[in-house]
Amino acid sequence: MIELEELIQKYCPDGVKWKPLYELGDFYSGLTGKSKDDFKDGNAKFITYVNIFNNPSLKTDVEERVKIAEGEKQNTVQYGDVLFTGSSETPDECGMCSVLTHHTNEKLYLNSFCFGFRFFDLSDKCPDFIKHMFRSTSIRKAICRTANGVTRYNVSKKEFAKIEIPIPPLPVQKEIARVLDVFAELQAELQAELQAELQKRKQQYNYYRDLLLTNLDDYEEFSISDISYYRRGSFPQPYTNMNFYGGEDAMPFVQVADIANEGYLLNEVTNQTISKIAQPKSVFVPKGTVICSLQGSIGRVAITQYDAYIDRTIAIFTSIDPRVDKQYFAFQLSRIFNIAKERARGGTIKTITKEEFSEFKIHIPSLKKQREIVDILVRFDTLTTNLSQGLPAEIEKRRQQYEFYRDKLLTFKRKEA
Repeated sequence: MIELEELIQKYCPDGVKWKPLYELGDFYSGLTGKSKDDFKDGNAKFITYVNIFNNPSLKTDVEERVKIAEGEKQNTVQYGDVLFTGSSETPDECGMCSVLTHHTNEKLYLNSFCFGFRFFDLSDKCPDFIKHMFRSTSIRKAICRTANGVTRYNVSKKEFAKIEIPIPPLPVQKEIARVLDVFAELQAELQAELQAELQKRKQQYNYYRDLLLTNLDDYEEFSISDISYYRRGSFPQPYTNMNFYGGEDAMPFVQVADIANEGYLLNEVTNQTISKIAQPKSVFVPKGTVICSLQGSIGRVAITQYDAYIDRTIAIFTSIDPRVDKQYFAFQLSRIFNIAKERARGGTIKTITKEEFSEFKIHIPSLKKQREIVDILVRFDTLTTNLSQGLPAEIEKRRQQYEFYRDKLLTFKRKEA
């Protein structure tokens, strides 16, 4: 850290230049004109959306392949290129980046749902610095502001090109990259250990959950349609009509991304609110209602903890047989969908119809037994998913620690023109 301070004092004591991306390089698109069959038995490496999302330094040792014909014109990824995810279910996850930080002789082709950025001049830029900088909190906030949409958010490249980034002198970039790489490696090692332990606990939880929900001595078997009344949510069309959102007396509007990954809850705040004008054309549900996503991230289950209106990509269980405990029903739904979503139709966006899941079978023991099972699963679920305690809290703490130091090192005073 002392060495970095000395470098800053030597090379940029008065601050650093910030420049908009359109002055620094050009965007390019991913693959075009490809069918599903082109991704079977391909002859060239293919960079996926998940690869970019998960890896600040692009992973090139990949199994994914795509068919590329001789002489076919497609963009390829080069050393120093910054790759971005183009869309997501939430604006906060749009525009995640990965940088090709090492030279490779192999041709790499890019997912059509992503796009790349290539600097005009890489001589004054360190790719390892760039990978950290584009994931810093301030730049991520600027990227998120370029995303727009309703059910799915897409980055506007026109607005993206206006984002300004700092370009400190190369020696400063390299030292920051070195420090952050060391810190990230240590943080990743510790997090991997904690994650492995947490994964063991989750596997235990999943094992005992499935055991408790399926290995029953005395039960009746029902299809979902036998023990519940349900319907899909709704929303007036088109989604792009901004009069349907916000305003006076607006209410929470629940979409797939608003159902939490864990805990059978909605997120505390929905991404969108529904206007008073649109409310009569949607479906209202009171708190305490079981809902389940049928499209995209299939099988997210929640028992709503506040009143809300529900989108059409979600099933709403407005009536459940009194012989069935509501929480037991939610646990069973989650278990069944975890199996069913592997067979769901669709490519990037998976879908299960109301008719398909209506025939899913559920084992129903006595109400007393159901509540005993729920009591065990709720306590186990809290141990594995609650970020306020245990291993998840430790993992979150380490992540925040790394992000604090990263943002501190990547905060630069602007140099006056």
